[in-house]
Amino acid sequence: MTAFPSPSQGVWHLGPLPIRAYSLLMVLAIVVGVWVTRRRWAARGGDPDVVVDLATWAVPFGLVGARLYHVATDWRQYFGPGAEPLRAFAIWEGGISIWGAVAGGALGAWLACRRRGIPLRDFADAVAPGIALGQAIARWGNWFNQELYGRPTDLPWALEIDAAHRPAGMESTATYHPAFLYESLWDLGVAGLVVWAERRFHLDRGRTFALYAAAYTTGRAWIEWLRVDPAPLVLGLRLNVWTALLALGAALAYLTLTRRRPAGTPGCTSIGA
Repeated sequence: MTAFPSPSQGVWHLGPLPIRAYSLLMVLAIVVGVWVTRRRWAARGGDPDVVVDLATWAVPFGLVGARLYHVATDWRQYFGPGAEPLRAFAIWEGGISIWGAVAGGALGAWLACRRRGIPLRDFADAVAPGIALGQAIARWGNWFNQELYGRPTDLPWALEIDAAHRPAGMESTATYHPAFLYESLWDLGVAGLVVWAERRFHLDRGRTFALYAAAYTTGRAWIEWLRVDPAPLVLGLRLNVWTALLALGAALAYLTLTRRRPAGTPGCTSIGA
């Protein structure tokens, strides 16, 4: 049986300083996202340097939101019987969520856009492909951490997981669906779809971002369904599946409600500096 291995480690120490693969990939994801957004913002007639200013708000808010969502949805790990509440601040131990990252980042971007007089929906359209590309890059951090894998499989592209990282009850099963890889490839496809559709259908006024949200959550729902790691359940489904479905519904509703409104009608605002 063929399979590809997981890295033997995801942390290296430079003296007392731990260098984490996940952190490096997160930084790379942010850099790529900002670079793509700068180019897209400039192409729309905006000042590309504004993107860096907005990112200094969106990124910290996104990191806080990512951690808050994780702690809120897995609160027993931090506030249940015998738990240590201060571990809720130990983000270096892992535990962040893309749902909270997008929500927190959106709040930070909204605050920064208000300061600059920039319509948030215009900026959201510019940043959409960059977010998808950043997600595709950051997901490889899960490979180094041997996490975000799916059900057992013997497919040729199965992922080998070390015994220490296997789920309870599956200690003798070595290979699993590489869910992180599925999501990374899906995100690359989402980025391409968004750029193509924006040009083909002249999407604007937040519709590009809504398409990104609809496409991403469609993939995230079935990838989340594959996962076997412990997670809160609601009506028999993982909480993140419900989150994906709700976000998908909201994105589709926005696309539907704005589909017949031509560009340039009252309420559409041009990009500010």
